[in-house]
Amino acid sequence: MTATARQVKPAPVTRIIAEWLSKLRHNDIPPDVRHALRMLVTDTLGAALAGLDQPWSKSVKAWVERGALTSGAKGLATAWGETAPRFRPSDAALVNGTVAHAFELDDFNAKLHPGAVVIPTALAMAEARGADGKTLETAIAAGYEIMIRTSLALDPNEGRMRGWHLTAVCGTLGAAAAASVIIGLDAEKTAWALGLAGTQSGGLFAFNADGTMSKRVHPGRAAQSGIMAAELAELGLTGPTQVYETEDGGLLWAFSPKSKTGPLIDDLGRTWQAAGTTFKPYSCCGSLHSYVDSAIALRPAWKPGQRVRAGIAKVVDLQCGYPYEQGSELNAQMSIRYCIAVALLDGAALPPQFSPERIADPAVTKLAKTIEISHDPAQDKLYPTHYAGWVEVETAPGSNTYARNERLDPSGHPSNPDRDRTLIDKFNRLAPPVIGKASAATLASAIAAIETTTASKITGLLALK
Repeated sequence: MTATARQVKPAPVTRIIAEWLSKLRHNDIPPDVRHALRMLVTDTLGAALAGLDQPWSKSVKAWVERGALTSGAKGLATAWGETAPRFRPSDAALVNGTVAHAFELDDFNAKLHPGAVVIPTALAMAEARGADGKTLETAIAAGYEIMIRTSLALDPNEGRMRGWHLTAVCGTLGAAAAASVIIGLDAEKTAWALGLAGTQSGGLFAFNADGTMSKRVHPGRAAQSGIMAAELAELGLTGPTQVYETEDGGLLWAFSPKSKTGPLIDDLGRTWQAAGTTFKPYSCCGSLHSYVDSAIALRPAWKPGQRVRAGIAKVVDLQCGYPYEQGSELNAQMSIRYCIAVALLDGAALPPQFSPERIADPAVTKLAKTIEISHDPAQDKLYPTHYAGWVEVETAPGSNTYARNERLDPSGHPSNPDRDRTLIDKFNRLAPPVIGKASAATLASAIAAIETTTASKITGLLALK
């Protein structure tokens, strides 16, 4: 929002969104969007199962255990991996959102991770409220839409350059949208819920300075806050009904001076942003996936001793272009140099490539430190509409001639014709070791027919074998 734009009375976008959410029904969602959402639910739950045993997941679970309620009580939700509901929905969503984001395997769009916020929110609320499958899927669609549109309205590059982790900033609104649909709030109370969610928005990228665990908690915390907002609105607590657009303290102006209201409401209900969400074949920052794709493609042309270089957008340079030093798993997952290095050496960037043992390997560190990164202005024009990237490798040591591989979109993008197959292959690698082959197959089938199933059935299939 520019200074000039602020002189014009803004459109009542919060109430427009609230009205849309209150009237949204399952048959309003196009079949291709439903298919995309079911793929994303499958992917998110597979990623979550792989993250159950991470130390940060266990820390958050231990915290909510202190407030656990008696199993069997009404209105409770399940922490994924358990066999029975025993948490308030907001606390279950906190745990499950953290687990879904535990090892950088969850989906992304518009510089945020919608699945790790929206799906834990919708499943927890649907389980606690006994919602049917159609309502559950409608809530997921609503949450993805509002969370992604909120990021686009902020101008994702500008928001990130100001130090915000947009998953946390926008996730509260996406979670509130999903929870409001499950509860069945009217337009007025939905507006309150959005307002109460927006006033809880936050989340700093300071974790990147020393590779700490706080990033893992951001989706869970956003889910928890969104549920609390919707539940408080249901109980009559009012929230600001101009939370997006108001000049004094509105979300758009507070988080980004380049924000605009159009992306929030333009073609709302006609153009579905969720369908453009990318899943992660690799266990690293989504902004680096095209670089991993390119590095793997260049492996036949590369040998140790040959120079490697890549060109990146300014915002990706800020986020991932720092000089590489051995550190935490997160430091490695966010480092373009490390990710290109393991892709060239191993042909992969999956959890084993980010183990403490692999991170400590001197050969990986040596290669990562030699990779040349430069700002490419052409990438600035593409990102984040496209998570583009290119890598070049020297064709022979000292030759100063290079083979180049360039990607407009990473391999997990919906434009890839093999995307669904690759996503299911990923799920089949992650889920069976945790819950067993039979439960994994039943879970995939239940998600594929989500409109005829229940949240309780899905969460029950996530129990550890």
